[in-house]
Amino acid sequence: MNVQKAIETKRAVRLFTTDPVPAEVIDQILDAGRHSQSSKNTQPWQFVVVQNPETLIALSKTGDYAGHLAGAAFAVALAAPNTNPWTMFDLGQTAAYLQLAAWDLGIGSCIASIYEPPAVQAILNIPADYTVLCALSFGYPSPDHVPAKMGGRKPLEEITHRETW
Repeated sequence: MNVQKAIETKRAVRLFTTDPVPAEVIDQILDAGRHSQSSKNTQPWQFVVVQNPETLIALSKTGDYAGHLAGAAFAVALAAPNTNPWTMFDLGQTAAYLQLAAWDLGIGSCIASIYEPPAVQAILNIPADYTVLCALSFGYPSPDHVPAKMGGRKPLEEITHRETW
């Protein structure tokens, strides 16, 4: 799949099959995230891959909209030091790369906001100088998953200014 098609067809998937994702496929996805750009090439992220069902359930309880983590084949918690204002932007970059790579491989995903970072630190044994503010669920989309239609996007001319506002 080319990048433009992946961008245009990618939808959040919150309902997964119980099929495991092979380790080599997980590594392909992680490698895509590793190649994302970051401010000054700092690469501030650490990826914590979680496949244990009990741990996925525990993580799903750390955010109001993180329930999809419980049914994922695996999740990736994005940990980073909280020392640079660009860190969140960098994490967004790597999250996008991870999700687009997964989509290209037929694997759905969805981002989960973590509302209780200290709980995630305890669950995943994250060092004190790192925090986790988001995690991504991954898995093969369930046949019961109904992709949302892309709607609500503002027209390009409504959000684009050329040369000046």
